[in-house]
Amino acid sequence: MSIGRRDLMLAGLGVVAVAAGRRTAAASEEPDLPQPFSTYGIVPGGGVDQTASLQEAANKAAASGTPFFLPPGDYTTSKLTLQSGTEIQGVPGKSVLHYNGGGALIAIANANGIRLTGLTLAGEAKPVEGGALLIAETVKGLTLSDCQVTGSSADGIVLRKVSGRVADCEFGDIRGGGLFSEDAAGLEITHNSVHDCGDNGILIWRSEVGEDATLVTANRIERIAAKSGGSGQNGNGINVFRAGSVMVTNNRIADCAFSAIRANSASNCQMIGNSCARLGEVALYAEFSFEGAVIANNIVDNAAMGVSVTNFNEGGRLAVVQGNLIRNIFFRKDADSRGVGIAIEADSVVNGNVIEGAPGYGIVIGWGRYLRDVSVTGNLIRDTHIGIGVSADQLAGTALIAENLISGTKDGAIRAMSGPTAVGPDLATSGAEAYRNLVLSANVAR
Repeated sequence: MSIGRRDLMLAGLGVVAVAAGRRTAAASEEPDLPQPFSTYGIVPGGGVDQTASLQEAANKAAASGTPFFLPPGDYTTSKLTLQSGTEIQGVPGKSVLHYNGGGALIAIANANGIRLTGLTLAGEAKPVEGGALLIAETVKGLTLSDCQVTGSSADGIVLRKVSGRVADCEFGDIRGGGLFSEDAAGLEITHNSVHDCGDNGILIWRSEVGEDATLVTANRIERIAAKSGGSGQNGNGINVFRAGSVMVTNNRIADCAFSAIRANSASNCQMIGNSCARLGEVALYAEFSFEGAVIANNIVDNAAMGVSVTNFNEGGRLAVVQGNLIRNIFFRKDADSRGVGIAIEADSVVNGNVIEGAPGYGIVIGWGRYLRDVSVTGNLIRDTHIGIGVSADQLAGTALIAENLISGTKDGAIRAMSGPTAVGPDLATSGAEAYRNLVLSANVAR
């Protein structure tokens, strides 16, 4: 095939056109930006305070509807206030906002449609005047994704009356709580890493008892301390308080000073499919004035107690505890020694759980007079001091204990309890005729 002069001329023009296009792109003000985005003239400033220029860029982004792209680099700033419609995108781990005092690093109030992606909020361990590096109040449609929140001397982020999504973010090296939500209006917290927090990992609270319906799913939570002290209000991977209908599912939670999941006065809470390890107190806790808890298909390995559904004296009742694997339970080194696999009190079913290795009881049913309508069936209990302990108080309600397999106990398979003390013979062999409130059937003890 021959190539004519005209073909050569056209090919040459094509090369010139491509080269010209490349020179134009190279000379453009904002090359290689995701479209449509603008830097609004912002460049990294190192240690120079850039609050004014960053605030102006954020305002322009909100007004124009063109997202603000924050190039990789370090930016020193005091509080930035974001308006409705603001979208800021950085490069994950490389677009770093360094806190320089003056309230929260980012503040959002009475706004809609805020999106922050790929930003690092670095507190530098400086005193945080606003209580958190990011505070959002009364915000509809907040999205935080691929962000890092680190080095806060208070909380990581605080959300009040917020709907939206926090996903694929990292919270670490935080003195207080990693993520605190109060009075959520439709919130999803998913696929985040929360680690090395001083008091709590994720907190879902309401100012008054009510339905919340936050979804807390597939997060990894590790190394949560209780630096502010207390008897359980701190030191939890996930802390649910007064918030109803919260779903806590498929999370990995480990190395917490107190609980993996602690639900206080939180009705209709579901704790399903979580993997929990190395907890200093009760791993999965439903306590105080709640009605309704489902604790199912979780793994607990190494805790002072596996599951506790308690405080019938304050209205705590109505639960299903099913299909959990609980092992390696221990006594704490204090007066509140625990050493129990599952403790239950009122209007509840305990079915199909496997408990292995508890120095106290495998399952405790009731406490003194606080026992009503509990069914404990089809559980496997191995290598415990006592398999099942059940309150025989004269004021206690009815318990059904049936078709459980109990092996390797040191002091009886099923024992009546007077307070914390086992009394009388092993009911698995002697029967429960002496106790008007107990029904035993087809249990196997060996």
